[in-house]
Amino acid sequence: MQVNEKVAIEHGLKAEEYKKICDLLARTPNITELGIFSAMWNEHCSYKSSRLHLKKLPTKGKKVIQGPGENAGVIDIEDGDAIVFKIESHNHPSFIEPYQGAATGVGGIMRDVFTMGARPIANLNSIHFGSSQHKKTKNLLRGVVHGIGGYGNCMGVPTIGGQTSFDKSYNGNILVNAMTLGLVKKNKIFYSKAAGLNKPVIYVGSKTGRDGIHGASMASASFDEKIEEKKPTVQVGDPFTEKLLLEACLELMAGDSIIAIQDMGAAGLTSSSIEMASKGKLGIEINLDKVPCRETKMTPYEIMLSESQERMLIVLESGKENLAKKIFDKWNLDFAVIGKTTDTKNIELFFNNEQVAKIPVNTLVENSPMYDRKWKKSKLPKKNKIQKKDLKNIKIIDVLKKMLSNPNVCSKKWIWEQYDHTVMGDTIQKPGGDSGVVRVHGTNKAVAAAVDSSAVYCWAHPHTGGKQIVCESWRNLISVGAKPVAITNCLNFGSPEKEENMGEFVECVEGISEAAKYLAFPVVSGNVSFYNQTKEVGIKPTPVIGGVGLIKDYTKMITMNFKNEGNIILVIGKTEGHIDQSLFARTILDEKNGPPPEINLFNEKNNGETILKLIENEYIKSAHDVSLGGILMGISKMCINGDIGIEIKKPNSLLSKFEYFFSEDQGRYIIEIAKSDLKKVTSFLEKNAVHYDEIGTLKGKSINFDEKTIVPIDELRTYNSNWLTDYMK
Repeated sequence: MQVNEKVAIEHGLKAEEYKKICDLLARTPNITELGIFSAMWNEHCSYKSSRLHLKKLPTKGKKVIQGPGENAGVIDIEDGDAIVFKIESHNHPSFIEPYQGAATGVGGIMRDVFTMGARPIANLNSIHFGSSQHKKTKNLLRGVVHGIGGYGNCMGVPTIGGQTSFDKSYNGNILVNAMTLGLVKKNKIFYSKAAGLNKPVIYVGSKTGRDGIHGASMASASFDEKIEEKKPTVQVGDPFTEKLLLEACLELMAGDSIIAIQDMGAAGLTSSSIEMASKGKLGIEINLDKVPCRETKMTPYEIMLSESQERMLIVLESGKENLAKKIFDKWNLDFAVIGKTTDTKNIELFFNNEQVAKIPVNTLVENSPMYDRKWKKSKLPKKNKIQKKDLKNIKIIDVLKKMLSNPNVCSKKWIWEQYDHTVMGDTIQKPGGDSGVVRVHGTNKAVAAAVDSSAVYCWAHPHTGGKQIVCESWRNLISVGAKPVAITNCLNFGSPEKEENMGEFVECVEGISEAAKYLAFPVVSGNVSFYNQTKEVGIKPTPVIGGVGLIKDYTKMITMNFKNEGNIILVIGKTEGHIDQSLFARTILDEKNGPPPEINLFNEKNNGETILKLIENEYIKSAHDVSLGGILMGISKMCINGDIGIEIKKPNSLLSKFEYFFSEDQGRYIIEIAKSDLKKVTSFLEKNAVHYDEIGTLKGKSINFDEKTIVPIDELRTYNSNWLTDYMK
């Protein structure tokens, strides 16, 4: 095929980018070379619209072993142990083909983790769908959930937590973000930096097919009415092969054969080989005739751009080929020496005894485009004034029932019951709590993880929303007794070529950065997903935060279910009565305007650290952060989970009962303590300048506000648990 500007544009490149390629090469690229450039320079691989702003994120900390730039981030959890973790998007493929899109998203993120020498110990996910009334939502939800469960369950890795939301902005673009945690010894971490000359380059895993070609490029473009035509760009996964690949790689990693290793993920053999060469400032020579292919007459272009799953690229120590081959033969996996490292600093491809591509590595990586796109700054919306007449005929019981059955609040048991969350035998807090928790096998340590997002807050004011999701993650970890260590992020936005969308991205990143710096909660890995839009209609800005924390003694872990009658319930943190953008405002008052709640980072840090100290000293029996729906929503879920009622005291506040019980002020927790510890706990809170309200006492099987307002726990459980089950029938 003759390459020209038109062909380049069909590959997703801009006219000016094509000109730059020709200038860098001092010639016109051939079709294989053009394909390689299109893969490496697309948004998904090059981060060309986001790199400039991602530099603002804090990435270093006392516990950080590896920050962004590798397959995944790594943190120190003491005793020679480390946790490898990352979250990544598979949005576009999942919308086109929900089962395989979600399944291969899970498979891909697990490969990112075990590529670094870590055995995966836990999966999480953040999935977002259109309105429950939309014709596609139910089938998309079913396909995605089955895909996540199908792959993770077959791999034997527990899914310990997640988040699911519904919003009409996702009607044309669902979001599927997958997160994996792996455990590794600090002295056995593997990296992707190639080193040494004439070292053998090894292909292992499954054979290469034509599935997934242009997958990364497809993920860097908006959808249109021809979406069905994009199905061939969705990869097809095989979890049983990945399980074999995992075991074979870990077996080889037990020795000293590997110099560098890289997953063949987005852009397949192209990105894996080029990234390894770039990091090592070397060249790589590949003989494409030696690449194991499952389809006949595959071209160099197809071999290099295929995104077939369950494949790895390895640079081995010389003379270790036979040893490595024996291991992969044992696991019935393909093994082939396909090339070598060179000092040319070029990627050189040969096929049928001819050179079919020769590209300087730096033109693909260091010289890739980086844009400082125009962006529009958002204004903080004006506050709404709640009129007393709007609240006159509203009954708390009715509010409670309606909000507990809301699709974004209701129990997601139908989803997580399809995931195996107990396999490996170390899950000590299953999905449905503030964080999932897994024990570090054979120790008293445990690792907590949570995923969070708030598209509503980020849409209302991106900077504040960015801060909020970091704080939400912080609170969810603290609520189970974990000390927050680090975060990974998946930043899901519309087209960066639109000033408004780019502004949402920039300000969210700045908000995330501000909160992460203040809380000493660094970002160690992540992913950016742009172009989440169909026919110019984009999603609400949806940055997702995956937080990881350490519990030094898992016996001190806290759950959210209320424990014993007679215990006292405290609300930690000041309730100011912020109703705007709350679930109450949107579902009860039908008010969708106004600012999100303010974030006070001092209070977030101080309140959280104080709660942790109380947990460490074993004063807190149960805990739950106050988030979506406010205090009463949090109390209701704690009652339902613990099957214990509460007698609620009239709050000592000038706020109305609706503002007090349903506002979404940040930095707050609900905690349960023994009556005998009340004085000690409140004195400690006062000493640390932490505001608290005594809200009630655990008693019976109902939520009791006064003699007129009594709501049985069983009734609340029915409202909370039935919506999703009934919807999916």
